Amino acid sequence: MLPQIGDADVYDKINPEDLWCADKLILAKRLGYYCGPAGIAPKPGKYIVRPVINLKMMGVGATVEYLDRDSIPDGYFWCEVFTGRHLSFDYNYGKQTLAVEGFKTNPHRLDRFSHWTRVADIFTLPPVLQTVADKYPWFNVEVIGDKVIEVHFRYNDDFANHTAQTIVPVWQDEFYASECGDRLGFILIKDE
Repeated sequence: MLPQIGDADVYDKINPEDLWCADKLILAKRLGYYCGPAGIAPKPGKYIVRPVINLKMMGVGATVEYLDRDSIPDGYFWCEVFTGRHLSFDYNYGKQTLAVEGFKTNPHRLDRFSHWTRVADIFTLPPVLQTVADKYPWFNVEVIGDKVIEVHFRYNDDFANHTAQTIVPVWQDEFYASECGDRLGFILIKDE
């Protein structure tokens, strides 16, 4: 049985020369995306704005915003917006072992997914990432369309210890506990 694992659990095991992969701004720049940090104004348009590094929950703090000047907080960066399916791929010493697709019910909550489902997609890592993935027991990339948006030096522990095809997260602020029989609780749907 594989343990639950987060990015902070493996941080000290990452070779310093590979830490650029955990820095989403440097990752985006190395992959050739149009992006920049706070202090660099983009051409006017819609951009995803995210923390440069966030090992707790990678999507926390991410928003899509219209920018026409340098107006984002320090520690954040802007990047062109990608469209398409949101996929997550695990690699064991550079060989793909898992592919899952994430689905959202609220397109404005970039950090929340309504469910994830196993898929049969194959994703060929860009050469600069394949070289890094080959060195580590676990390497995970998240992709929108065909664009890598973030890297983790761990496996996707949400799918590590079961064979379910689909998982549905129950978020703490959506859960209401019940003592009634064997019912575990309720998912609360909030009007928007």
